[in-house]
Amino acid sequence: MRSEFVAALAHLAQQDERIVFLTGDLGYGVVGPLFEQVPERTFNVGVAEQNMVAMATGLAEAGLIPFVYSIATFSVLRPFEFIRNGPVLHQLPVRVIGVGGGMEYANNGPSHFALEDVGVMRTQPGVQIYCPNDTSTALRILADTYTSPGPVYYRLSKQTTPDVAGLADVAPFDVAAGAQVLASGDGRVAVLALGPMAGELGRIADSLAADGIDATTVAVWGVSPAPTGLLARLASQHDIVVTVESHYSVGGLGSLVADVIAETGAAGRLVRCAVEQAPIGVVGTQHDLARWARIDHDSVVDRIRAEVARGRP
Repeated sequence: MRSEFVAALAHLAQQDERIVFLTGDLGYGVVGPLFEQVPERTFNVGVAEQNMVAMATGLAEAGLIPFVYSIATFSVLRPFEFIRNGPVLHQLPVRVIGVGGGMEYANNGPSHFALEDVGVMRTQPGVQIYCPNDTSTALRILADTYTSPGPVYYRLSKQTTPDVAGLADVAPFDVAAGAQVLASGDGRVAVLALGPMAGELGRIADSLAADGIDATTVAVWGVSPAPTGLLARLASQHDIVVTVESHYSVGGLGSLVADVIAETGAAGRLVRCAVEQAPIGVVGTQHDLARWARIDHDSVVDRIRAEVARGRP
Protein backbone atom coordinates (compact mmCIF):
# COMPACT_ATOMS: atom_id res chain seq x y z
CA MET A 1 0.00 0.00 0.00
CA ARG A 2 2.67 2.54 0.99
CA SER A 3 4.62 2.21 -2.29
CA GLU A 4 1.53 2.84 -4.41
CA PHE A 5 0.49 5.71 -2.14
CA VAL A 6 3.89 7.37 -2.49
CA ALA A 7 3.89 6.86 -6.26
CA ALA A 8 0.47 8.51 -6.48
CA LEU A 9 1.67 11.35 -4.25
CA ALA A 10 4.71 11.86 -6.50
CA HIS A 11 2.36 12.13 -9.48
CA LEU A 12 0.24 14.69 -7.66
CA ALA A 13 3.36 16.64 -6.67
CA GLN A 14 4.35 16.96 -10.31
CA GLN A 15 0.98 18.55 -10.99
CA ASP A 16 0.65 20.65 -7.82
CA GLU A 17 3.70 22.68 -6.84
CA ARG A 18 2.29 23.28 -3.36
CA ILE A 19 3.07 19.70 -2.31
CA VAL A 20 6.22 19.28 -0.20
CA PHE A 21 7.44 15.97 1.23
CA LEU A 22 9.51 15.45 4.38
CA THR A 23 10.85 12.14 5.68
CA GLY A 24 12.45 11.42 9.04
CA ASP A 25 15.52 9.68 7.63
CA LEU A 26 13.85 6.49 6.45
CA GLY A 27 11.87 4.87 3.66
CA TYR A 28 14.31 5.55 0.84
CA GLY A 29 13.38 2.34 -0.95
CA VAL A 30 9.78 3.55 -0.97
CA VAL A 31 9.97 7.33 -1.28
CA GLY A 32 12.47 7.25 -4.15
CA PRO A 33 9.89 8.48 -6.70
CA LEU A 34 9.53 11.75 -4.81
CA PHE A 35 13.28 12.34 -4.56
CA GLU A 36 13.57 11.58 -8.28
CA GLN A 37 10.56 13.46 -9.62
CA VAL A 38 10.36 16.50 -7.33
CA PRO A 39 13.80 16.70 -5.64
CA GLU A 40 13.44 20.42 -4.99
CA ARG A 41 10.41 19.75 -2.77
CA THR A 42 11.53 16.52 -1.07
CA PHE A 43 13.62 16.67 2.11
CA ASN A 44 15.26 14.31 4.56
CA VAL A 45 15.08 16.15 7.88
CA GLY A 46 17.03 13.49 9.77
CA VAL A 47 15.98 11.61 12.89
CA ALA A 48 14.14 14.70 14.15
CA GLU A 49 10.41 14.08 13.93
CA GLN A 50 9.46 17.04 16.13
CA ASN A 51 11.45 19.37 13.90
CA MET A 52 9.90 17.69 10.87
CA VAL A 53 6.38 18.59 12.03
CA ALA A 54 7.51 22.09 13.05
CA MET A 55 8.96 22.64 9.58
CA ALA A 56 5.77 21.30 8.00
CA THR A 57 3.72 23.70 10.10
CA GLY A 58 5.71 26.65 8.80
CA LEU A 59 5.46 25.41 5.23
CA ALA A 60 1.70 25.02 5.58
CA GLU A 61 1.43 28.53 7.05
CA ALA A 62 3.24 29.75 3.93
CA GLY A 63 0.57 28.22 1.69
CA LEU A 64 2.15 24.86 0.86
CA ILE A 65 0.79 21.33 1.45
CA PRO A 66 3.44 19.40 3.37
CA PHE A 67 3.38 15.61 3.86
CA VAL A 68 5.47 14.18 6.70
CA TYR A 69 6.43 10.51 6.54
CA SER A 70 7.64 7.95 9.04
CA ILE A 71 6.74 4.75 10.84
CA ALA A 72 3.45 5.47 12.60
CA THR A 73 4.92 5.52 16.11
CA PHE A 74 7.48 8.11 15.03
CA SER A 75 5.23 10.28 12.87
CA VAL A 76 2.43 10.49 15.48
CA LEU A 77 3.65 9.72 19.00
CA ARG A 78 7.11 11.28 19.05
CA PRO A 79 6.02 14.68 17.65
CA PHE A 80 2.49 14.66 19.07
CA GLU A 81 2.86 17.95 20.98
CA PHE A 82 4.07 19.60 17.78
CA ILE A 83 1.07 18.21 15.86
CA ARG A 84 -1.23 19.57 18.57
CA ASN A 85 0.36 23.02 18.82
CA GLY A 86 0.98 23.39 15.11
CA PRO A 87 -1.43 22.07 12.48
CA VAL A 88 -4.24 21.28 14.95
CA LEU A 89 -4.42 24.58 16.85
CA HIS A 90 -3.86 26.56 13.67
CA GLN A 91 -5.92 24.26 11.41
CA LEU A 92 -3.18 23.99 8.83
CA PRO A 93 -3.02 21.44 5.97
CA VAL A 94 -0.22 19.25 7.32
CA ARG A 95 -0.56 15.61 6.21
CA VAL A 96 0.88 13.04 8.58
CA ILE A 97 1.68 9.66 7.03
CA GLY A 98 2.08 6.84 9.53
CA VAL A 99 3.35 3.57 8.07
CA GLY A 100 2.92 0.14 9.63
CA GLY A 101 -0.18 0.58 11.75
CA GLY A 102 -0.70 -1.96 14.52
CA MET A 103 2.02 -4.60 14.80
CA GLU A 104 3.22 -4.70 11.20
CA TYR A 105 6.80 -3.96 12.27
CA ALA A 106 6.65 -7.20 14.22
CA ASN A 107 10.34 -8.07 14.37
CA ASN A 108 11.34 -4.55 15.41
CA GLY A 109 9.62 -4.90 18.77
CA PRO A 110 7.09 -2.84 20.73
CA SER A 111 8.85 0.49 20.14
CA HIS A 112 7.66 0.18 16.54
CA PHE A 113 4.10 -0.99 17.28
CA ALA A 114 1.46 1.66 16.57
CA LEU A 115 -1.28 0.52 18.93
CA GLU A 116 -2.51 3.90 20.16
CA ASP A 117 -1.96 6.21 17.19
CA VAL A 118 -5.61 6.34 16.13
CA GLY A 119 -6.74 6.96 19.71
CA VAL A 120 -4.17 9.72 20.20
CA MET A 121 -5.15 11.49 16.99
CA ARG A 122 -8.86 11.13 17.82
CA THR A 123 -8.34 13.38 20.83
CA GLN A 124 -7.59 16.32 18.56
CA PRO A 125 -10.55 18.18 17.04
CA GLY A 126 -10.49 18.85 13.33
CA VAL A 127 -8.04 16.11 12.34
CA GLN A 128 -9.21 13.83 9.55
CA ILE A 129 -8.13 10.23 10.23
CA TYR A 130 -8.08 7.55 7.53
CA CYS A 131 -7.06 3.91 7.79
CA PRO A 132 -7.31 2.56 4.22
CA ASN A 133 -8.49 -1.03 3.86
CA ASP A 134 -6.51 -1.73 0.70
CA THR A 135 -4.41 0.02 -1.92
CA SER A 136 -7.38 1.07 -4.04
CA THR A 137 -9.01 2.70 -1.04
CA ALA A 138 -5.76 4.44 -0.08
CA LEU A 139 -5.38 6.00 -3.52
CA ARG A 140 -8.98 7.18 -3.59
CA ILE A 141 -8.62 8.71 -0.13
CA LEU A 142 -5.43 10.54 -1.13
CA ALA A 143 -6.99 11.97 -4.28
CA ASP A 144 -10.05 13.15 -2.36
CA THR A 145 -8.37 14.65 0.71
CA TYR A 146 -4.94 16.00 -0.15
CA THR A 147 -6.32 19.52 -0.64
CA SER A 148 -8.44 19.49 2.56
CA PRO A 149 -8.03 22.69 4.58
CA GLY A 150 -7.02 21.11 7.93
CA PRO A 151 -4.67 18.36 9.14
CA VAL A 152 -5.01 14.78 7.91
CA TYR A 153 -3.59 11.53 9.29
CA TYR A 154 -3.12 8.60 6.89
CA ARG A 155 -2.47 5.27 8.63
CA LEU A 156 -0.92 3.13 5.90
CA SER A 157 0.00 -0.52 5.77
CA LYS A 158 3.56 -1.30 4.78
CA GLN A 159 2.34 -4.61 3.35
CA THR A 160 0.96 -5.54 -0.04
CA THR A 161 -2.80 -5.23 0.45
CA PRO A 162 -5.01 -7.06 -2.07
CA ASP A 163 -8.32 -5.44 -2.87
CA VAL A 164 -11.00 -6.19 -0.30
CA ALA A 165 -13.76 -8.18 -1.98
CA GLY A 166 -16.82 -6.03 -2.46
CA LEU A 167 -14.98 -2.76 -1.80
CA ALA A 168 -12.66 -2.02 -4.69
CA ASP A 169 -15.52 -2.05 -7.20
CA VAL A 170 -17.74 0.38 -5.27
CA ALA A 171 -18.61 3.24 -7.61
CA PRO A 172 -19.02 6.01 -6.99
CA PHE A 173 -16.76 5.67 -3.98
CA ASP A 174 -17.62 8.13 -1.22
CA VAL A 175 -14.52 8.76 0.88
CA ALA A 176 -16.53 10.85 3.35
CA ALA A 177 -18.83 7.86 4.04
CA GLY A 178 -16.01 6.33 6.07
CA ALA A 179 -17.29 2.75 5.80
CA GLN A 180 -18.98 0.33 3.44
CA VAL A 181 -21.26 -2.62 4.11
CA LEU A 182 -19.77 -5.52 2.15
CA ALA A 183 -22.49 -8.08 2.90
CA SER A 184 -25.77 -7.90 4.81
CA GLY A 185 -26.67 -10.66 7.25
CA ASP A 186 -29.70 -11.71 9.27
CA GLY A 187 -29.38 -9.14 12.05
CA ARG A 188 -27.68 -11.26 14.68
CA VAL A 189 -24.14 -10.01 14.30
CA ALA A 190 -22.30 -7.26 12.42
CA VAL A 191 -18.51 -7.47 12.09
CA LEU A 192 -16.66 -4.21 11.48
CA ALA A 193 -12.96 -4.21 10.61
CA LEU A 194 -10.65 -1.20 10.55
CA GLY A 195 -8.03 -0.72 7.87
CA PRO A 196 -6.33 -3.73 6.25
CA MET A 197 -7.99 -6.10 8.72
CA ALA A 198 -11.05 -5.78 6.48
CA GLY A 199 -9.23 -8.18 4.19
CA GLU A 200 -10.18 -10.94 6.67
CA LEU A 201 -13.91 -10.19 6.62
CA GLY A 202 -14.67 -12.61 3.80
CA ARG A 203 -12.95 -15.50 5.57
CA ILE A 204 -14.58 -14.59 8.88
CA ALA A 205 -18.01 -14.54 7.26
CA ASP A 206 -17.39 -17.90 5.57
CA SER A 207 -16.29 -19.50 8.83
CA LEU A 208 -19.34 -18.16 10.65
CA ALA A 209 -21.64 -19.28 7.83
CA ALA A 210 -20.46 -22.85 8.38
CA ASP A 211 -22.06 -22.56 11.85
CA GLY A 212 -25.24 -21.05 10.46
CA ILE A 213 -24.31 -17.49 11.46
CA ASP A 214 -25.15 -15.03 8.69
CA ALA A 215 -22.99 -12.03 9.54
CA THR A 216 -23.10 -8.50 8.20
CA THR A 217 -19.57 -7.39 7.29
CA VAL A 218 -18.38 -3.79 7.15
CA ALA A 219 -15.08 -2.28 6.04
CA VAL A 220 -14.20 0.92 7.94
CA TRP A 221 -11.59 3.37 6.68
CA GLY A 222 -12.78 6.69 8.10
CA VAL A 223 -12.38 7.36 11.82
CA SER A 224 -12.72 11.15 11.69
CA PRO A 225 -15.07 12.32 10.37
CA ALA A 226 -16.78 9.21 11.71
CA PRO A 227 -19.49 7.23 9.87
CA THR A 228 -21.78 7.91 12.82
CA GLY A 229 -25.07 7.36 11.01
CA LEU A 230 -24.06 3.98 9.63
CA LEU A 231 -22.61 2.85 12.96
CA ALA A 232 -25.81 3.81 14.78
CA ARG A 233 -27.95 1.93 12.26
CA LEU A 234 -25.78 -1.17 12.49
CA ALA A 235 -25.93 -1.11 16.28
CA SER A 236 -29.71 -0.69 16.30
CA GLN A 237 -30.31 -3.40 13.67
CA HIS A 238 -28.01 -6.10 15.09
CA ASP A 239 -27.94 -7.97 18.38
CA ILE A 240 -24.15 -7.88 18.49
CA VAL A 241 -21.65 -5.48 16.93
CA VAL A 242 -18.08 -6.79 16.74
CA THR A 243 -15.14 -4.50 16.01
CA VAL A 244 -11.82 -5.91 14.81
CA GLU A 245 -8.66 -3.81 14.78
CA SER A 246 -4.90 -3.92 15.27
CA HIS A 247 -4.99 -1.24 17.95
CA TYR A 248 -5.50 -1.09 21.68
CA SER A 249 -9.12 -1.62 22.66
CA VAL A 250 -9.21 1.93 24.02
CA GLY A 251 -9.27 4.80 21.56
CA GLY A 252 -9.73 3.05 18.24
CA LEU A 253 -12.70 1.71 16.30
CA GLY A 254 -14.17 -0.10 19.30
CA SER A 255 -14.17 3.11 21.33
CA LEU A 256 -15.71 5.01 18.44
CA VAL A 257 -18.56 2.51 18.17
CA ALA A 258 -19.01 2.57 21.97
CA ASP A 259 -19.37 6.36 21.80
CA VAL A 260 -21.99 6.08 19.07
CA ILE A 261 -23.97 3.42 20.95
CA ALA A 262 -23.91 5.46 24.16
CA GLU A 263 -24.86 8.72 22.47
CA THR A 264 -27.61 7.37 20.22
CA GLY A 265 -29.11 4.76 22.52
CA ALA A 266 -28.61 1.97 19.98
CA ALA A 267 -29.24 -1.42 21.56
CA GLY A 268 -26.59 -3.71 20.06
CA ARG A 269 -24.06 -5.34 22.39
CA LEU A 270 -20.51 -4.26 21.57
CA VAL A 271 -17.68 -6.80 21.41
CA ARG A 272 -14.18 -5.40 20.85
CA CYS A 273 -11.56 -7.65 19.28
CA ALA A 274 -8.43 -5.60 19.83
CA VAL A 275 -5.10 -5.63 21.65
CA GLU A 276 -5.86 -5.76 25.37
CA GLN A 277 -2.40 -5.59 26.93
CA ALA A 278 0.98 -4.07 26.26
CA PRO A 279 3.21 -6.36 24.18
CA ILE A 280 5.95 -6.59 26.80
CA GLY A 281 8.47 -9.31 26.03
CA VAL A 282 6.47 -10.52 23.03
CA VAL A 283 8.29 -11.19 19.78
CA GLY A 284 7.47 -13.00 16.56
CA THR A 285 6.01 -12.59 13.12
CA GLN A 286 3.00 -10.40 12.48
CA HIS A 287 0.85 -13.53 12.45
CA ASP A 288 2.32 -14.69 15.76
CA LEU A 289 1.54 -11.33 17.33
CA ALA A 290 -2.01 -11.29 15.97
CA ARG A 291 -2.56 -14.72 17.48
CA TRP A 292 -1.06 -13.57 20.80
CA ALA A 293 -3.43 -10.57 20.81
CA ARG A 294 -6.37 -12.77 19.74
CA ILE A 295 -7.13 -10.69 16.68
CA ASP A 296 -6.24 -13.40 14.18
CA HIS A 297 -8.95 -15.10 12.12
CA ASP A 298 -9.44 -18.13 14.36
CA SER A 299 -9.57 -16.12 17.58
CA VAL A 300 -12.07 -13.61 16.18
CA VAL A 301 -14.34 -16.36 14.85
CA ASP A 302 -14.21 -18.23 18.18
CA ARG A 303 -15.06 -15.02 20.04
CA ILE A 304 -18.04 -14.32 17.79
CA ARG A 305 -19.33 -17.87 18.11
CA ALA A 306 -19.21 -17.57 21.89
CA GLU A 307 -20.98 -14.21 21.87
CA VAL A 308 -23.73 -15.46 19.55
CA ALA A 309 -24.19 -18.47 21.82
CA ARG A 310 -24.84 -16.07 24.71
CA GLY A 311 -27.83 -14.74 22.82
CA ARG A 312 -29.37 -11.30 22.79
CA PRO A 313 -28.05 -8.60 25.12
